[in-house]
Order: sequence, then structure tokens, then C-alpha cells
Amino acid sequence: MAQHDMNIANQGFPAFRSDLNNALSAINSMQSGTSRPSGAVAGTMWLDTTNATNPTIKFFDGTDDIQFATVDYSANTIDFSDSSLSTPVTVTGSASAGAEIRLPEDTDNGSNYVALKAADTIASDVTFTLPAADGTTGQALTTNGSGTLSFSDVSVSLSAVGEDIIPSTTDTYDLGSSTKVWANIYTGDLNLSNESKSEGNSVDGTKGNWTIQEGADDLYLLNNKSGKKYKFKLEEI
Repeated sequence: MAQHDMNIANQGFPAFRSDLNNALSAINSMQSGTSRPSGAVAGTMWLDTTNATNPTIKFFDGTDDIQFATVDYSANTIDFSDSSLSTPVTVTGSASAGAEIRLPEDTDNGSNYVALKAADTIASDVTFTLPAADGTTGQALTTNGSGTLSFSDVSVSLSAVGEDIIPSTTDTYDLGSSTKVWANIYTGDLNLSNESKSEGNSVDGTKGNWTIQEGADDLYLLNNKSGKKYKFKLEEI
């Protein structure tokens, strides 16, 4: 530790050399000491060693000492005194990709990360405002169409489904119930099979695979196991 007034006075050589070495020592130690160096001017940065294990780097503005950062000798890190970022914060993208923020995992587990990335092409500015509180179990993050996000229940509409609806497992879930029935069922061929059940039907215990098809004037019943075809006996009323 050393401080100097940074003024080399006129003096004989031995004293000059000693004075110069003291000045260089002060520069080399960043004017370290427990108080501001006497020769500080506006723009001088010095190391306040009042706390020996966590000294503070200070900036003298000509009137006051502004705390710049704290040095942690144990962790070998620097904690900037005002590390908050002014808003808005801009992360610049590249010529080939939108900007990306990466959040790495615990370094003990590896170097993988979760990234938030902007689209490579954006037609106009988009701002997403996060909700002020967490949602409940099962809710999803939804938008009001203007960038304001919130947690809400997700409604499922089956009015215009463009793909197959497949249950996650076989012979487990019902379409409707004994107390909640569908008003009408509109379908093409009707396929009936109990082959995936552990037991057969409740009449003779057998299993079958049938298809009901429509004709111009008749209804047909096809046995998909035997290949036989039957016609329903219809009576006009």
C-alpha cells in the first residue's frame, strides 16, 4: 500500500529518486490507503483499503468520492456498486440472426443453457409485458393480442379440428358419459371393435371388429374379421 501527493519537488538526486519511487509505488498500488490521497484531483481513482479483505475502488470527482466497485479477494470477483441497467436494455443481434440472451445452467452440471431469442425478421416492434404474479397449476401464459401476457386457463375448441383426435391410451376414456351425452353424432363409417379389451362382450364373451356403412337405400354391416357382409332389415314407417 502506498499513496503519494504526485508532486515531485526540486531536490537532490537521492531524495528525488526516493520521491519518484514512492510516486511510482502509489501508482502501482492504485493509491491504496484508508483515506483519499492528498494529491487527488477530479478523475483520480484510488483503492480504499478500510476493509482489508473487501477494498473499494473509488472515483474522486473533485468534491466527493464516488464508490465504483468492491473487490472480493476471497472470491476473486468485483461487485460494481451500481450494476443496475437503465431501461430499455438493447442486446444487439448479428447480420444472420436475431439477438439472443443465454441463461447457463449450474457450472457444476455442464455448460448447457436456456436461450431467449428474437425472430430473425420482425415486421414491426413488439413488446411483451410479463404478468405481475404467477398463475395456478395447469394455467398457461396467454396474450391479449396486444403484447400483455397473463396466466389463464386454456379453453379447448373442437369446432374446427384439422387433425385426428387420438386418446393417449386405448380403451380407457369415454366420449361423453351416462349423465353428459352428446346431442347428435355425425360421422362417416362407424367402426366398432372390442378387440383391445381384456374380456369379450357381456353376451357371449367373444370379441369382434365391425364397420357400419351407408348405402343409397340401405345400411350395411361388415364383419372385418370374417369378411362377411350383412344388410340391415329396414322397415319404412
